[in-house]
Amino acid sequence: MTRYIGTTSRGLRAPIIREGDDIASIAVDTLLTATREENIPIHDNDILAITESIVARAQSNYVTVDDIAADVAAKFPGGEAAVIFPILSRNRFAIAFSGICRGLKKVWLMLSYPSDEVGNHLFSLDDMDAAGINPYTDILTEERYRQLFGYKTHTFTAVDYVAYYKEIAQQAGCQIEIIFANDARAILPYCKHVLTADIHSRSRSKRLLKDAGAITVYGLDDIMTKPGQRGGFNAEYGLLGSNKATETTLKLFPRDCEKLTRQIQSMLYEKTGKLLQVMVYGDGAFKDPVGKIWELADPVVSPGYTSGLNGQPNELKLKYLADNNFADLKGEALQEAICKAIEDKEENLVGKMETQGTTPRRLTDLIGSLCDLTSGSGDKGTPIIFIQGYFDNYAID
Repeated sequence: MTRYIGTTSRGLRAPIIREGDDIASIAVDTLLTATREENIPIHDNDILAITESIVARAQSNYVTVDDIAADVAAKFPGGEAAVIFPILSRNRFAIAFSGICRGLKKVWLMLSYPSDEVGNHLFSLDDMDAAGINPYTDILTEERYRQLFGYKTHTFTAVDYVAYYKEIAQQAGCQIEIIFANDARAILPYCKHVLTADIHSRSRSKRLLKDAGAITVYGLDDIMTKPGQRGGFNAEYGLLGSNKATETTLKLFPRDCEKLTRQIQSMLYEKTGKLLQVMVYGDGAFKDPVGKIWELADPVVSPGYTSGLNGQPNELKLKYLADNNFADLKGEALQEAICKAIEDKEENLVGKMETQGTTPRRLTDLIGSLCDLTSGSGDKGTPIIFIQGYFDNYAID
């Protein structure tokens, strides 16, 4: 073994992206400039990843609260609807909810408890246990919620989300009633016209509601699937994956990402002679151990990627080999035995004892999480990530 560095992930500083920018050319130029200036060679199967935010911005993929209101009003012509299971994040839901409320006369807002889908807590599990609440069966009114838990605020944001979203509805001129439950069907005695706002459980919520007699059922993925006055839309995900842009506009999840990644791959091959893998990434799939927040608020980690990023890792656990298969070896003999095992490994190791403890996740989810952690979400200015050595292993010099 002569190599001493494995996988590297570098955040590349890029220009500030504006609407209408040629994101493919900017991504390619950013990589070529960075690698030239830093004297970094480019190899086949290196990975170039672009955050979804700048892709959507370049696409001008924005909607306004009035766009949302018009779509909601068309889908709920009676002027009343229930919105269930939203995530509490202001960045993710506040502007969307403002638009929803503008399109309605009355809204029932049903919040899951003790936390939303991605781990933002209204109150702690200990608080729930102390109150004697059964999260599987108990339905709480806002009055009962206040009696039991008072005016609790979020650990990180110090916001009372119940009061916050109630105020948004009232400012939009919409009557609001708030309840708390964890079964989608619990909303039906209040309203049979439902907009389910959950992300990863949305298909099940829709099915349960329809089977239980709901009259109208939509999800956030059904809102803004066609262009509004602002021009933005997402045919596949609607409002899912959106982020606050201004006090009256949302940036949607980007469109046509598969096409974009293939375009960038082709451009890089033409300029470098190397076949890189390219992906667009959003939220990484990881959980914060302190705040208990599950970061995956986007509908997928990657909305588009080149074909070389399909599949899952097929890896052996080195410590298992060292402690079991080659427990009697050490030094160079152990190194050679492990390298030989890697070189001779089967194409599909699923279920093999030698793989236990490896991560059985999709490549795009793993790589997207690495990218999200590398780029951050603040002022680093590195929305493009360059990863090298990801597909290497211990046996490759």
